[in-house]
Amino acid sequence: MTTESTRRVAELIQGQKFGFLTTTTPEGKLTSRPMSLQEVEFDGDLWFFAERSAPWLTHIAASPQVNVGIGSGGEWISLTGHALVVDDVAKKKELWNAGVEAWLPQGPEDPSVVLVKVDGDSAEYWDSPGNRLATALSFAKAKVTGQQPDTGDHEKVHLD
Repeated sequence: MTTESTRRVAELIQGQKFGFLTTTTPEGKLTSRPMSLQEVEFDGDLWFFAERSAPWLTHIAASPQVNVGIGSGGEWISLTGHALVVDDVAKKKELWNAGVEAWLPQGPEDPSVVLVKVDGDSAEYWDSPGNRLATALSFAKAKVTGQQPDTGDHEKVHLD
C-alpha cells in the first residue's frame, strides 16, 4: 500500500470496530454477518476471529471471493477480496484481545478458534464532509438550489 488512495482507505478503516462480511452460499445466495475487525495496521488484509464450526466458513471453502462493508457516520468502505481460514496459533495470540475473549473464552490455543484472513483486491470508499447533520444540510441545499449535493470523496482503489 503505497499510493495516497490506499493510505486513505487505511485511514478510513482505522478506528472502525465492525464490518459486515459477505460470503456466497453453496446455492449462490449472498449472505452477510457482522464481524469484529481486529486492530492491526491495514496493509490490504483484514482479520477476523471465528469458531471453526461456524456454518458460513464452508462458504469460504467453496467460494473464497468475499466483500466486507465497513463504516459509520459519513465514512464508508466496501472491500472485496479472497478469504482464507487460518489456523495459526502465533497469529491468533498476536491478535487476541479482551473483546475476542468475550466471544471465544476458550482462548487462542483452542483448535475450535480460527482466523479468517481477507486478502483485499480492491476497495471503494465514500467520505462525506462533516457529520450527519452536515450531510442532511447538503441534501436540503441541493433540493432548494437544484444542484447535486456535496457527498464528499468517492474513489475506487486497487489494493494488489
